[in-house]
Amino acid sequence: MMPALLDRVAGLGMRIPSPAELGEMAVVLGLAALALTIGVLVGQRIGAQIAGVWHRVAGEHVNGLQPRLCRITRWLTAALLLSPVTGAYGWHPPALLLLGVAMGLVMALAVVEVLRGLGLPRLATWPMGAIAFTSLLSKTMGGLGVIEALLARIGFDMGTRRLSLLSLLTFAVTVTIIYALVRIANRLLAQWIGRARGLDATQRLLGQKLASIAIVTAAFFVGIDLLGIDLTSFAVFSGAFGLAIGFGLQKTVGNLIAGIILLMDRSIKPGDVIVVGDSFGWVNKIGVRAVSVITRDGKEHLIPNENLMTQEVENWSYTDRNVRVRIAVTVAYGCDLEMAQDLMLRAATDSPRVLDTPAPNVWLTALGENGAAHEILVWISDPESGVGNVRSDVLNRLWKLFGEHGITVPAPRRDVRISASGS
Repeated sequence: MMPALLDRVAGLGMRIPSPAELGEMAVVLGLAALALTIGVLVGQRIGAQIAGVWHRVAGEHVNGLQPRLCRITRWLTAALLLSPVTGAYGWHPPALLLLGVAMGLVMALAVVEVLRGLGLPRLATWPMGAIAFTSLLSKTMGGLGVIEALLARIGFDMGTRRLSLLSLLTFAVTVTIIYALVRIANRLLAQWIGRARGLDATQRLLGQKLASIAIVTAAFFVGIDLLGIDLTSFAVFSGAFGLAIGFGLQKTVGNLIAGIILLMDRSIKPGDVIVVGDSFGWVNKIGVRAVSVITRDGKEHLIPNENLMTQEVENWSYTDRNVRVRIAVTVAYGCDLEMAQDLMLRAATDSPRVLDTPAPNVWLTALGENGAAHEILVWISDPESGVGNVRSDVLNRLWKLFGEHGITVPAPRRDVRISASGS
């Protein structure tokens, strides 16, 4: 039965591997299984150590890669072990095919894991994995040049340049690699600058933004050079296009520059308590376009950076975080003013958020129509926690003290006189 089956396969034009070729294929399968087994062991032990080192170096900024480092180490180890096997022996084509498939699969899986760890969507990672698989398989079989020539023929000429499928794939791979490197560099630099002890929070944020701009600019010019794009050929078009972009993005660029200036002169810093128009809150983040201000209601206001440069801004914690709060109190005539003022100081001193230094103070501001007007002056050091709740706490304590000591608060009184006039 077996000879008949072999004769039938040969009749279909398919070549049956010889016993020597079948033996080589079995050896290649065994080597691939051994490389994968070693890769699994290395990934479990060394990969976990690499993940720990990566967490210490990169911190929380590159969390996507850390849980994948064991799998990445596994696939890369298997690929490195299989790579020298290709040229170590004069394999026949069937064995080379199996070897190329094994190397292509492990490298494609490694590429997918790295790109997914950097936050790229599956729509971009799996095509990159397919390209890596095809490239390694073709290179192992010695046919990479043939595929490149085929891809180069599929396309059309545009002026002096030729747009082909090969150039499109080269562009996609180059952009993906540069994008991945930029993300890693940005996050690593953000972590390293964030750990710099010689810089305050504002200087660290400014350094992170400037480093990010420098990395993106350098990546752009490196990509242009790698892709061989001649920018001089786009001089006229880029001039007109740049002019249009300039008019369209002038607000965006203005906000970017305003944000950098705010960080450089340190007039507004993350954590400051500011008042801009009707917005009162503490600065959560200074972004590229706007400043995030969180109010006491939990709402987040996004104020354009330019507004903070051109409008009047009240910064409660610019040079000092201590803020003075004024609390108006009026007591009725006939009360013991000295006792009332002592009770006001006591209520202010007992409030937990009121500072002992500078000490609270009470001023008699006016002898009004209905009573003696006073003003309690207290200092707090946490204005981001609100001002109204301090007034409320002091007044609640004062109301109880007034009730215990017989101090009354006057109510407005109006005398109405009705006179009868004869005709």
